[in-house]
Amino acid sequence: MQSQHQEDQTFAKLTADQLSGHNCTYENCKFVNCNLSYANLYSIVFIDCVFDGCNLSLADVSNAGFQNVTFKHSKLSGVNFGKALDFLFEVHFESCILDNAVFYKKKNKKAKFNDCSMVETDLTECDLTDAKFSNCNLNRAFFSRTILKGADLRSSYNFTIDPDNNQLKKTQFSLHGLPGLLSKYDIKIEG
Repeated sequence: MQSQHQEDQTFAKLTADQLSGHNCTYENCKFVNCNLSYANLYSIVFIDCVFDGCNLSLADVSNAGFQNVTFKHSKLSGVNFGKALDFLFEVHFESCILDNAVFYKKKNKKAKFNDCSMVETDLTECDLTDAKFSNCNLNRAFFSRTILKGADLRSSYNFTIDPDNNQLKKTQFSLHGLPGLLSKYDIKIEG
């Protein structure tokens, strides 16, 4: 872990102390069952990496780079991706816990959120054009001035999205999602 650039490596069961504070680039690496909660990932760059079964809760990702990074079966509660580098930012999530995570002003077009818990996740001013939210719990997730053009939320649930405060052109919803689009009108929808 002393090298400035790691490629094509698999890291298993790393702890926050083992990764924190290293000014390093990881390219095409896999992190498996790592406990990186509260890790200081400042200025670390991840390119084409996969985190599988990891805990990154409350990790500090200030100035960290995430370029085509996939998180699977991982916990990322409270991670503030809004502080990560904007350059080529691209993240995808499968079966992850993103409760209280922050994506403030992030551009993450075509992002994939599959089977995720996103309770109270902050998506304020994000560009999520063509993003796909498959079977995600968006209870109390915060959408404000969020770009959701072409996004697919048909199988997600518990969301509240104000169509007047977000860009929804060609956004896809199912009938069961209508109450979340009309909640500000305080009307009842039955059937």
